Amino acid sequence: MLIKKIADYNLYLCSQSPRRKELLRGMDLNFEVIKSNVEESYPSSLSPVEVVEYLSNLKLSAIPLEQYPENSIFIGCDTIVVMDQKIMGKPADEKEAFEIITQLSGRKHNVITGVTVATKKRRITSHRTTMVSFKDFTPEEIDYYIKQYKPYDKAGGYGIQEWIGFVGIDHIEGSFYNVMGFPTKLVYDMLTEIIQD
Repeated sequence: MLIKKIADYNLYLCSQSPRRKELLRGMDLNFEVIKSNVEESYPSSLSPVEVVEYLSNLKLSAIPLEQYPENSIFIGCDTIVVMDQKIMGKPADEKEAFEIITQLSGRKHNVITGVTVATKKRRITSHRTTMVSFKDFTPEEIDYYIKQYKPYDKAGGYGIQEWIGFVGIDHIEGSFYNVMGFPTKLVYDMLTEIIQD
């Protein structure tokens, strides 16, 4: 069982996201958070899946792994929202958040999270995609959500675990936790794989 085996390792989450911290805690794993200072830019030729895998890898590449104990495991993640092959990142301000949610309103979009798990000797990368279907939001509903929840730290300008998710999601196909930015089953499986080496 992973919980017993991973007790011999130092686990590091390379993310400041409060949602990722909450979900990793929910997996009953002990970990420390380390900040990965990296500019999230990527080659324009990459597909959306390649973007999240590239960025999750990049976040770990910015960590000086050699300065950590031998039995260390690192987790890096990146999440994007994609509609019509257009990547929607974190909105810079209220205006951009309004524009993004207006575009998503009444339509389906994909949330893709890339995950990289690494030790000093090995690195594995994967991703999960979840389809989300939004209801038609009125401008008043969008404005209310943005003013109340200030979703500027979230890909696509929304959090599924907030008001907008409760009232506005018709259905999803795939992992709910992936939409929060941390596909827990995938992470569990990747951690299990990397400690078996």
